[in-house]
Amino acid sequence: MNNVLEYLEKSYKCCPDKTAAMDERISCTYRQLTEEAKCIGTMLLGKTDMRKPVVVFMDKSVTALKTFMGILYAGCFYTLLDPSFPTERIGLILKTLNSRIVITEQDKEAKLKEAGFEGEILTVSDLYRDVPADEEALAAVRKKMVDTDPVYCNFTSGSTGIPKGVLICHRSVIDFIDCFTDIFNITEDDVIGNQAPFDFDVSVKDIYSAMKTGATLVIIPKAYFMFPNRVVDMLEENNVTTLIWAVSALCLLSRLHGLKYKIPAHINKILFSGEMMPVKQLNLWRSCYPDAMFVNLYGPTEITCNCTYYVLDRAFEEGDILPMGTAFPNERVMLLDEADNEITKKNTFSNGEICVAGSCLALGYYNNPEMTAKHFVQNPLQREFPETIYRTGDLAYYNDEGLLCFAGRKDFQIKHMGHRIELEEIERVLNAVSIVEHACCFYDEEAGKIVACYVGGDDKKLIVSEMKQRVPEYMVPNIFKQMDELPLTKNGKTDRRLLKKCVKFSMKT
Repeated sequence: MNNVLEYLEKSYKCCPDKTAAMDERISCTYRQLTEEAKCIGTMLLGKTDMRKPVVVFMDKSVTALKTFMGILYAGCFYTLLDPSFPTERIGLILKTLNSRIVITEQDKEAKLKEAGFEGEILTVSDLYRDVPADEEALAAVRKKMVDTDPVYCNFTSGSTGIPKGVLICHRSVIDFIDCFTDIFNITEDDVIGNQAPFDFDVSVKDIYSAMKTGATLVIIPKAYFMFPNRVVDMLEENNVTTLIWAVSALCLLSRLHGLKYKIPAHINKILFSGEMMPVKQLNLWRSCYPDAMFVNLYGPTEITCNCTYYVLDRAFEEGDILPMGTAFPNERVMLLDEADNEITKKNTFSNGEICVAGSCLALGYYNNPEMTAKHFVQNPLQREFPETIYRTGDLAYYNDEGLLCFAGRKDFQIKHMGHRIELEEIERVLNAVSIVEHACCFYDEEAGKIVACYVGGDDKKLIVSEMKQRVPEYMVPNIFKQMDELPLTKNGKTDRRLLKKCVKFSMKT
């Protein structure tokens, strides 16, 4: 097997009339998904070259899913670009991709042009014209494809202020999903409740787990999470069995009393990732689902979803450390100290950087060789042959059971609301706000909040308003502290450690 479309085609043959995916408006069977994707692929042939990006500028939906598969049939790869993002960020991503084609809905064309896109804009209605699939041409494309061709490119925050496009190939998705579905017993009997946006790699597990097994994918609209009862109703009405969610989404539902309103009866698997799960919220979910399987997943976008997992096998109390667990099959996870020596001893609380090797690694950052070379490096533990590892920047240690436990970040990249964010990018935008003279940010891990310290005018509404024009809402700081000046080190740089210490102290007193 060398192409993820084989997942779709196998399920089409096994259960053509079963519901493959549904959102709040429409649904499609495996037959419809496959046949319409082939038509879309046929429409795209000749409009761009193989192995080139095609941007999908729309909200997550059944239509977006069909479009993804159509792009793959054309031998290209997809990037979902969220229309709610600020125009500047949309422009930066489009510039990085340099795509000839964007597929969107009719009411969103103006924003693309405002962002500076000069290529061909295809609307959904263009793709759904009555054009039959050209099976011979599609087969010719497939024959030319190999398993290292890219499937998708998801963008993360960049320390330079320019988002980084993580490029993942067919081999990496297949290698991961085959293990993932087997380990957690995801089958055709499952109904997967999709929470994650389609530009976030958690959704990769939803989409391709469903396609591999013939399960049904229920796409929950982003807006529903503002009204948890609507989420719960959708889970219950569609007999959802499996949640592969970001920690922040699970916590939102429990904190806003969604589970007091109703406990969906069919859920039997809850897998979470993105940040550390608060034990208080975890135990609330476990009290509602005492017989369900709960799994703590860890891994950055650059290693195709996850590299470690831990199936919860005991009760945890507040203050306990929830293990990251052990590596997935065919993934090598190692801890390297500051001298690049491997840490192997248990229960020493010696932190090392989490580094990963294997087929799971991304191809690199799209159109960004400098950042690729910085993070995807030769394994320092051996020099005899080329072996690339990805340096995550995350720290961990081995507990007395030999399980990995998360210990924080090595640099200024954070995990907030399930997203990996560079604090420097937030600072760049904050420093560009009209009334801000100087700014520095830090992350309060205990409270799960981004704190912005700044010198400038005292108009927080204006600052938030200007920032929302340039970055997604999840990157806008949660707390703003106006200061007369920011502390400096002897070298004249902002003393982040002292700043964080002083501000956190003032917030407690």
